[in-house]
Amino acid sequence: MSEIITLIPQPATAEALAPFGAIIGAASGAKSVAVDFYKGAVRMSYPAPFECDHPVEITLASMDPRPGEVRYMERHAQHTQAFIPLGGKPFVAVMAPPCEGDLPDLAAVRAFHFDGSAGFAMHRGTWHEFPFALLPDTQIVVLLSSQTGYDLKAKDEVTEEAHGPDLDKKDIRARTGRLFRFSLEQDLG
Repeated sequence: MSEIITLIPQPATAEALAPFGAIIGAASGAKSVAVDFYKGAVRMSYPAPFECDHPVEITLASMDPRPGEVRYMERHAQHTQAFIPLGGKPFVAVMAPPCEGDLPDLAAVRAFHFDGSAGFAMHRGTWHEFPFALLPDTQIVVLLSSQTGYDLKAKDEVTEEAHGPDLDKKDIRARTGRLFRFSLEQDLG
């Protein structure tokens, strides 16, 4: 029997996300700079740095809604993972700030509702679960280290956790007796 910790998804704003990473989108507040060659028709902003110690992979995750339960959380030591939605579909991301130690600070775990107009890039070491789709066939571009795939394939069949140079994926329920849960039906406006 697990202790259930209920999370209330809060709107993903630049301020709310700051301990975990940065918003990628107009809501980031990053100043746009005109590209000289295009007479102001093209403007670039730099809302989030991206760092990676290995080759970067651009992947496309196609997701359907799944139960709003967080059993696993992971962090990355060698890159700043980013998630960018396509098609404007909303999703929820559950995160805890980077910390020392073997597990996330469970009191700092938060759920964020993204309306589909922006994505996010996490700081190195931010604990997280893969985002939760709120609608069928939600697509999110994921920027990640090539090392992550190797680390995920090294899943321990007994603990069902995965560890490697980049990835530290822990079974929070098995290790702490706690399970985070949020409702996908609640008003996430």
